[in-house]
Amino acid sequence: MLSQLFILSARGDTIITRDFRGDLARGTNEIFFRKAKFWKGDPPPAFNIEGINFLHIKRNGLYLVVTTLHNVSPSYAFDLLYRLVTVIKDFCGILTEESIRKNFVLVYEIIDEIIDYGYPQSTSAEQVRPFIVNDPVAIDQSTSLLKSNPFSNTVPHIAAQKPLSKKQKNEIFVDILEKVSVLFNSNGYILNSSIDGCIQMKSYLYGNPQLRLALNEDLVIGRGSGNYGSVVLDDCNFHECVSSSEFNEFKILTINPPDGEFIAMNYRIRGDYQTPFRIFPFVENLTPYKVEILVKIKSCFPESQFGSNVSVKFNLPKTTTSVMFEMPKGLSGQQSEYRDQEKLAEWNIKKFPGNAEHAIKAKISLSASASSKEIGPISMQFEIPMYNASNMQVKYLRIADQGKVPSPYRWVRYVTQASSYVCRV
Repeated sequence: MLSQLFILSARGDTIITRDFRGDLARGTNEIFFRKAKFWKGDPPPAFNIEGINFLHIKRNGLYLVVTTLHNVSPSYAFDLLYRLVTVIKDFCGILTEESIRKNFVLVYEIIDEIIDYGYPQSTSAEQVRPFIVNDPVAIDQSTSLLKSNPFSNTVPHIAAQKPLSKKQKNEIFVDILEKVSVLFNSNGYILNSSIDGCIQMKSYLYGNPQLRLALNEDLVIGRGSGNYGSVVLDDCNFHECVSSSEFNEFKILTINPPDGEFIAMNYRIRGDYQTPFRIFPFVENLTPYKVEILVKIKSCFPESQFGSNVSVKFNLPKTTTSVMFEMPKGLSGQQSEYRDQEKLAEWNIKKFPGNAEHAIKAKISLSASASSKEIGPISMQFEIPMYNASNMQVKYLRIADQGKVPSPYRWVRYVTQASSYVCRV
């Protein structure tokens, strides 16, 4: 059983607080933030102070915290917090400090329906929705939505960040999200690679009609069972609302979608795919006190696409005194930075075009000689819209007849992100 729940901003301001049992004194939110702020590094997700158990997750700079005097299962508390985040996102559209402040009455309603006297009751938007009275206050979205054709189109990421409301459009969003993990050796060869992907859906359909989602016909599960060029999944699992009776033969999923956001399918792929970026490091010791490192990045996706918010980071020797960067010309939206306290070099590129190669040279000055082994590893973060490394494709999305209801809008989006993208030096 839980005693309290509160949501704090990154500054420690209490945005939402709810005391379920009255068995703890006030001020536990301040105790938590003071401990989290002065912790060396990130605080652990669960810790105990003076007999009070604090369990928290952090999302978009917000701390979502529950407290209890009892020895509850941490996974139980974290699962409840994750479900709470999902339901708030479904109703408010996006989880930010601004959205919670503008919809604080609605958020209190949601919390009171989900948790009663410290015990979870209903943990999905579909279960909670009939009891919610207040309408969400929409947060200004700068990017306008696109018009749809009867099949499917692509929309900006912001399009799916709309709240559930009584006057919502009849539409559904389908996201193919993939997180890529790759380990390169110092010569740029791949040592280990994998893809963790999911098909995430957000439904605003009237009456929650049945859906039929068709994927690649050459999709197979299990190594050694597919032809060359086919999409081979090592393993996958489905949401409880998904029927996979036609999946093995026809690659069709039959879905009875709940309101709001849910993950219809998770899948995992190990190796045998084209990595979106290749990393090639070159280190040269000029003198005992001067070292140069050249980092080449090559994009391996089509020219029509681009990587956004690309960030390249690598550690430098502890005896580093200064760093001078030579960046490529003609590449807009890039900047480099050396953080002396962390001994870290960072190269940020706002837009990295496909089928291109760019390099940065760092000239490092040392106060004492250092080994080249102290440089690196090199890590990358990026996001590539409308691209997926596995070639998983949505062939069609059919919606059961809804009678006189206007034809629904269908939106499909592909996104590839870096999970752990590392190159040894």
